[in-house]
Amino acid sequence: MAESLALRSARLLLRRLRAEDAAALVGYRGLPEVARYQSWEAFGPEDAARLIAKQVAIDPDTPGTWVQLVAVLAESGEIIGDCGIHFRADDPQQVELGITLAPAHQGRGLATEILNTVLGYVFGSLGKHRAMAVVDADNHPAAALFRRVGFRQEAHHVEHVWFKGAWGSEFVFALLNREWQDPLSSPQLP
Repeated sequence: MAESLALRSARLLLRRLRAEDAAALVGYRGLPEVARYQSWEAFGPEDAARLIAKQVAIDPDTPGTWVQLVAVLAESGEIIGDCGIHFRADDPQQVELGITLAPAHQGRGLATEILNTVLGYVFGSLGKHRAMAVVDADNHPAAALFRRVGFRQEAHHVEHVWFKGAWGSEFVFALLNREWQDPLSSPQLP
């Protein structure tokens, strides 16, 4: 059985996936506007069951794995999104983050709260050196989110990936532990 993991913030509980989360996952991941910039075209009950089943045996901080945490409103218990942490096999001191938030809960600072909570875990608890994220260049809200949290844009790959029938461009964002600990230590970019 995988290690338990639960993180708390002012409004949220971030925890491991459970079988009973399947319907909620399908509820927002199955929306076309959510899938637009994600790796899936459609997300149904079978996809949710597979995702949950794969997560059951994964221990956090295992190189080469993604750990998916659902974001639950503390007040109501409603699942509003999820955040993935990729513990990289090529460099165990670095993680990649990904986030999915139900459209009904966007624009309220919840995604910022999710990322700040996860950064507290990966930098504060695990002592990782660097967190990064890859964002579709057309996904302006996601790019703004990572900038708001303090990530710097390190790259803009132009039409480098064939994605959903067209050439896609991506931004690469990163944040160092020392920058998270002391935002004034971040390099000043023009």
